Amino acid sequence: MDKTKERTVVEKKDLITRLNRIEGQVRGVKKMVEEERYCMDIITQVMAVTAALNSFNKKLLNEHLHTCVVNDIRAGDTEVVDELCETIQKLMK
Repeated sequence: MDKTKERTVVEKKDLITRLNRIEGQVRGVKKMVEEERYCMDIITQVMAVTAALNSFNKKLLNEHLHTCVVNDIRAGDTEVVDELCETIQKLMK
């Protein structure tokens, strides 16, 4: 069974807003490639997309720690710590 996470309206709206902004940035990068823009200008925009994705991950990870991880540990499920450690290792590659 897949796990789910109920989010408040505010949490969901914030995450969706961030993703919409990132999606727009990616479309902008695609347009720059189509328009044959200068490589360094494209790279600069890709770095901005990467920073936005990292910020999204930090926000989501923070929420995960304060809700899912805390709740699972309180319920006696410490496997969530191993899952979190594996995820953090992947993020840090």
